[in-house]
Amino acid sequence: MSKFLLLSAALMSFIVLGGGLKNQNNLKIGAAISPKLLTENEKYREVCLDEFNSITTENALKWSNTRPSETTFDFSQAETIISWALKNNKRMHGHVLAWHQYPPKWLKELDGDSLKYETLLQNHIKTVVKKFKGKISGWDVVNEAIDENGNLRLKEKNENESWQTGSVWHVKLGPNFIERAFRYAHEADPNALLFYNDYSQESNAKKSKAICDLVKNLKAKGTPIHGIGLQFHMNYNTKNEGIINALKEAAATGLMVHISELDIRLNVEKKQDFIASAEMLELQKQKYNFVVKAYREYVPKNQQYGITTWNVGDADSWLIRFHKAPESPLLFDKDYIRKPAWQGFKDALF
Repeated sequence: MSKFLLLSAALMSFIVLGGGLKNQNNLKIGAAISPKLLTENEKYREVCLDEFNSITTENALKWSNTRPSETTFDFSQAETIISWALKNNKRMHGHVLAWHQYPPKWLKELDGDSLKYETLLQNHIKTVVKKFKGKISGWDVVNEAIDENGNLRLKEKNENESWQTGSVWHVKLGPNFIERAFRYAHEADPNALLFYNDYSQESNAKKSKAICDLVKNLKAKGTPIHGIGLQFHMNYNTKNEGIINALKEAAATGLMVHISELDIRLNVEKKQDFIASAEMLELQKQKYNFVVKAYREYVPKNQQYGITTWNVGDADSWLIRFHKAPESPLLFDKDYIRKPAWQGFKDALF
C-alpha cells in the first residue's frame, strides 16, 4: 500500500474515532430534546445532529403539551422534533402515553366514572400513536406505575403526600389499565416497539424486582410489550453493583432494554453555590464509562435498544428546575462543549 493510501486510511480512522458518539458503534445513542432549543439554538441543534442517532420527545408528547382540552389535540411541539429527526435520519422514540404526573388542568378537574376515563385513555393513545404511525418506531407506553415500595400506585394523591404518590389511572381503572394501554398502542401501530419505563432500578432492588415482575407478567399474558426502559437518573456515587443488578434483571425478562433517561448528578447535596470540581467531573466520567460498559456486557446484543441521555447540555437538564439548585449531569456543559463524561461514554463503546 502506498504512503498516500496509508496516510488516507489513518486520517479516516482519526475522523471516525474523533467524530460524534453516533459514529463510534452500531449502538443507538440518543438524547431527549426540546423543540424550542432545537429551533432557536444553533449549537444545540448541531450537537443533536453530530452526536446522536436516536431522538426522544422529552416533554412534547406528554399530556400537558398535547391535550389543551378534553376534546382537542396539539401536536405542534412533537412535529417540530419528529420532522427534524426524520429529515436527518434519526430514530424517533415517543414519550409518553400514560403517566400519572403533571396532567393538564382539565384532567385534574375531570369528573367521570371509569367508563369515561377508559374512553379517554383509549382515545388518547390511539389518536397519538396513529398520528405518528411509521414515524415513531418505539413508545414509552406506561411510565412509572410502581412506587418506591415496589407496589402499584393504587391510591390517589393528596396534599399531604409527596408528588410521587398516586395514579389517577390506577384509581379510576384498576391495575389492568397497564395491559390495556399496551393493547391500544399496538392496535394503533402494530409495527411500533412498546416499552414500560421507570426509575430507581439501579438504587432500589425491591422496586427493580417489582418492575421486572410486572413486565414478565404482562409478557406471559401475551400483552404486546417489547421492551423495558431503565431511566437511570443516578448520582456519581451510585453503587456499581446496583447498576449491574438492574441491567441483569431487565435483560432476564427477554425484552429489549433501553437506558432511557440517563443523567448523572454531581450536586447531590443541592448546594446553591455548587460548581463542579475537576475531581467530581472525573468521577462522573468514570460512572458514565461504567454504565455504558455494563450495558454492553450484561444486555445481549439483540436486546440492546440503546442509551438515551435526558437532554443535551447541563443547562437544559430537568434536574436544575426540579431540585432548584445548580447541576452538571450531562455529557455537554452549558455551552455544549464536551465534558470528561463524554470521553468516558465514548471510551466505553469499544
